Amino acid sequence: MARDTSPIVKQSRREGVALHPKAHKIMARKSGIPGQHGQGRQGKQSMYATQLREKQKVRRMYGLLEKQFAKLMNEASRRPGLAGENLLQFLELRLDNTVYRAGFATSRRGARQLVSHGHFLLNGRRVDIPSIRVKAGDEITVRPKSTKSGYFSQINDVFGNTVQAPLSWVKGDVKKLKIEVTGAPKREEAEQDINEQLIVEFYSR
Repeated sequence: MARDTSPIVKQSRREGVALHPKAHKIMARKSGIPGQHGQGRQGKQSMYATQLREKQKVRRMYGLLEKQFAKLMNEASRRPGLAGENLLQFLELRLDNTVYRAGFATSRRGARQLVSHGHFLLNGRRVDIPSIRVKAGDEITVRPKSTKSGYFSQINDVFGNTVQAPLSWVKGDVKKLKIEVTGAPKREEAEQDINEQLIVEFYSR
């Protein structure tokens, strides 16, 4: 299965946003573009460069390759409504992101790994494809065999007391090891520091 294996901290510094919890501490000490000549490349950006960086930031935030992201943008543009908001909704409804949003992992990359290893059942069927798009009414449960693993047997102790902002479209229960999709994500429930219009403009060139 194709995926981006470049260092997540390096990606975070390049995009100027922490894409993983472990990136926060390092970015507090090391700011700016990584690399020997990184500091010398921080001049005024053209509109194209600004659009490109926004696209790259969101693509890396959700862990997609370029071909996957472009295909999703194309689908979003053909759907009724605002293309940018459609794109964010598609990204939020990915199975790996849903697992992350429900509080079963500390990062999207971690959630993707859990899904890829086949630890979840979607409506009773084992799945291992992170890009599957969930919908209202879907139920995601931890595979019975996986409940005995060290990760899931301790998940309530690790995440049970974590306070997260409630989302209107997904409910996670780490005690019962169950996730319910109750609706569709609202724009304000996606990442706030995304300017989706820049991405739309990038692909509209």
